Amino acid sequence: MKTRAFFASVVFVGSMLSAADHDIVIYGGTCAAITSAVQAKKMGKSVIIVSPDKHLGGLSSGGLGFTDTGNKAVIGGLSRDFYHRIYLHYQKPESWVQQKQSEYGGKGQGTPAIDGENRTMWIFEPHAAEQVFEDYVKEFGLEVVRNEWLDRAKGVKKEGDKITSISTLSGKTYAGKMFIDVTYEGDLMAAAGVDYHVGREATSVYDEKWNGIQVGVLHHRHHFGAVQEPISAYKVPGDPKSGVLPRVSTEYPGVKDAGDKRVQAYCFRSCYTTDPSNRTPFPKPEGYDAGQYEILLRVLNAGWGEFFEKFDPIPNHKTDTNNHGPFSFDNIGFNYDYPEASYEKRREIIAEHRTYQQGLLWFVANDPRVPKKVQEELQNWGLPKNEFRDNGNWSHQLYIREARRMIGSYVMTENELLKKRPTPDSIGMGSYGIDSHNIQRYITAEGFVQNEGDIGVSTKGPYEIAYGSLVPKKGQVSNLLVPVAMSASHIAYGSIRMEPVFMILGQSAATAAALAIDASISVQDVPYAKLREHILKDGQILNYDGPATFKGVDPKSLKGVVLDDTDAKLTGEWKESGASKTFIGDGYSHDNNAKDGKASARFEAKLKPGKYRVMLASPPNNNRASNAPVEVHHAGGVQRLKLDLKSPKPGDGVHWFDLGEYDFGTEASIIITNEGTDGYVVVDGARWLPTGE
Repeated sequence: MKTRAFFASVVFVGSMLSAADHDIVIYGGTCAAITSAVQAKKMGKSVIIVSPDKHLGGLSSGGLGFTDTGNKAVIGGLSRDFYHRIYLHYQKPESWVQQKQSEYGGKGQGTPAIDGENRTMWIFEPHAAEQVFEDYVKEFGLEVVRNEWLDRAKGVKKEGDKITSISTLSGKTYAGKMFIDVTYEGDLMAAAGVDYHVGREATSVYDEKWNGIQVGVLHHRHHFGAVQEPISAYKVPGDPKSGVLPRVSTEYPGVKDAGDKRVQAYCFRSCYTTDPSNRTPFPKPEGYDAGQYEILLRVLNAGWGEFFEKFDPIPNHKTDTNNHGPFSFDNIGFNYDYPEASYEKRREIIAEHRTYQQGLLWFVANDPRVPKKVQEELQNWGLPKNEFRDNGNWSHQLYIREARRMIGSYVMTENELLKKRPTPDSIGMGSYGIDSHNIQRYITAEGFVQNEGDIGVSTKGPYEIAYGSLVPKKGQVSNLLVPVAMSASHIAYGSIRMEPVFMILGQSAATAAALAIDASISVQDVPYAKLREHILKDGQILNYDGPATFKGVDPKSLKGVVLDDTDAKLTGEWKESGASKTFIGDGYSHDNNAKDGKASARFEAKLKPGKYRVMLASPPNNNRASNAPVEVHHAGGVQRLKLDLKSPKPGDGVHWFDLGEYDFGTEASIIITNEGTDGYVVVDGARWLPTGE
């Protein structure tokens, strides 16, 4: 007994002696790990990054080089500094190996990729981003341990509501005063006993419109309505007895607006090149099965021609390639277990995603059934030899678009993003559109394949993010901040989850951690006035009152009296979309092909009396109604028309219908409905142009 007791005491003392004591312990290797650590250093705190990853930067160095920025004016602090350092990297001639800088004319979401005026660059190669992160490590003397995986079962030690240390599977222990979880998965948060959610909340939970199951909602072109003909879900088209095709769920998709445990699809933001000197052929993955891509074959053979739509160009003849279309690189439905899965199970899911995506490339490039034009074009592409050298030139980071999300002191919802209610205690801003990728692929009642879960809704400008969304509820953990798996509803997280925002939130989280240490208080009790003062001093942007920015044409840039669809009085069920290449503002509205006579849009304008040419904006598509009823209310009465919405005329960057010239008093209106229509009714805006303009 004495021997055992002595041995036990030696082990205990030894483990305590081996513990690394720091003011702040950061767990994870994402971009937010770096900004958190740099900020901690700048505030005089000792800090360590405990990273399960070998490569730092997460998705920012893992292939997402075509940055999802939204309004760049609200990207400040260390986040903007990162893109400034990217700019400096590409000012060096040696950074342009496969391409001359003068030849690269890339644009990133409305602005040039290389913004010389602001000395920032928003589009970059993976290895360039990783080098910038490693430069931060060297410049600030950051202590980083890699390939250290949190023991999620028993690796978090607490005294009351305070974490004292974390331990990894290798047996190492890291003690600290404050902890920051910067993982996409929220592993430290969950292991510490903090409340969180996985999946979609019902719309009723936070009084939202776009959360929950969205059966029947088709926003972008990532659904089968984008194909000229419906695609059968069965091996023998139209014959259920032949069996269901691979990659299609036979489960009931659920009731619209209800919650579920599913998460939006993952993919690799893979990097390809057309440069022969730097190109290696797409590999045929182990376990390749051509049958997995039968739906894609049917889509291609139906004439769908957008396979290369999201091969977004980055420097040196490379791409950041994202999902696009009804059957693409998103591995829909194969990630539901990932958020809560063991490390071993997660590795299996990641491997399955890699096999799926590499198999898709091999299939299109080699299967003789693929349309020749598409196949020959893809054969010009391959993996770049100088990216991801230790991983077969394939990204080391799966795009975890969403996993666990904390239920913290404050939950960000679509209501804050859409400015329906104010956001308290801003610690940074987001501005990207509310964006959820598809979540399930199911069989319709008619036996066709359809996707569900893809949502795209404009936030109508930048929005503030609450400090309370980074901290747990009071009484759970008092010394933990969570800037990545932060507190937001599924649909709000669809916008917040962008890499520049994670860097912003990481910096703010570290600032709060340092202030909490200095005052010996919990993170929930950090005085906001003091936090705000420090954040602003460090260049963060906490509110925005600048000019509105639009993905489409600014309505104020158009002559005449112009109303966007957001100005219309809508009755019935209307959906927002932005799939067309031309529109006013941030998108347009459609009736979801309801044909029920319940949907109407009424545009009301105040005019100076006189004669005006009346116009209605509606982006074209073959699925539009050919008989949409329209009423023009003018001084002489009402003019009733039927519009073929398939064929508007382009003008001023928008597609218009000319409704004629009329005399008007001070009031005017245009009404469009879906009464008796034979296709989608789509409205983008209305215009009264004084005669002679």
